[in-house]
Amino acid sequence: MGSEASRLSFAGDYLSGDASLLISDLLLTDSGEYSCKVKSGGKIQWNRVNLIVLVKPSKPRCWMDGKLLEGSDVKLSCKSSDGSDPIHYKWERVLDKGKSLGKLPNLALIDLKNPEIVTLRNLTMDSAGVYRCTASNDVGEENCTIEVTMQYVREVGMVAGVVVGISLAVLIVVLIIWLVFRKKEKKKYEEEETPNEIREDAEAPKAKLVKPNSLSSSRSGSSRSGASSTQSMVHNSAQRGPRPRPPAVAALKENGQPPGFPQSPPSYTSVVPPKTPEPPTTPKFNSRNMSGPTPPTLMVPAQTKAFQTV
Repeated sequence: MGSEASRLSFAGDYLSGDASLLISDLLLTDSGEYSCKVKSGGKIQWNRVNLIVLVKPSKPRCWMDGKLLEGSDVKLSCKSSDGSDPIHYKWERVLDKGKSLGKLPNLALIDLKNPEIVTLRNLTMDSAGVYRCTASNDVGEENCTIEVTMQYVREVGMVAGVVVGISLAVLIVVLIIWLVFRKKEKKKYEEEETPNEIREDAEAPKAKLVKPNSLSSSRSGSSRSGASSTQSMVHNSAQRGPRPRPPAVAALKENGQPPGFPQSPPSYTSVVPPKTPEPPTTPKFNSRNMSGPTPPTLMVPAQTKAFQTV
């Protein structure tokens, strides 16, 4: 009340009958009905005055809803937060230097119930530009601007196609490089593993039973057998006494073959001459062998069988 009282004063001398009221720095809240009461000569008179305070619209705010793509629709809105009603809104397209073109595109739609909203339908290149919204009342006006820029779907599709194509090309190159390295590694692995490869379908090696050094073993066995026989004969002859050895008679033909046998190709079997028997020795008797003769000792050569892989 103190601030309001400071803005109120009488414009004239109310004692002389002038009760005019002066309100300074009018505010929107000062709007309303004011009444004046006059008493004169025992009569009271009332007079009422309706005060309407008009406020200039505040600077409006402009914004846009929608995507700026060719063929799409966008909605332009404009609104002032303060101002005395009625506030009127007007949309127009302007040039870069602020000069008004005076009209909107042919497909622009203005909402009659909400004139602060305008819809730009089926955007084309002609729809691009700067749009201005003006809010006005009986006191004054304020405006705001918004720019509409076009983005062609064809250009977007072309850019997307280029990006996808480049990505596919890079992917193919990487795949080819990977396949080449993979093939080289596989080839190198096969080369390293080939010497150690065992084929399951290969035939198993044949095993043959062979008596190594059979000839030498036979000869040594014969020699040992002969030696054993000789020792046994000597031992027995020592006990029994010497026995005359019959003369060996060999009847050979002129061609070196025994009689009664057919001629055969020359053989490579070696002929061992008969050994001359040693003179008989008289066995010595002692107290240990007085009980009886010692049985003959026989030596049997061991034969070894071995498997040799052919």
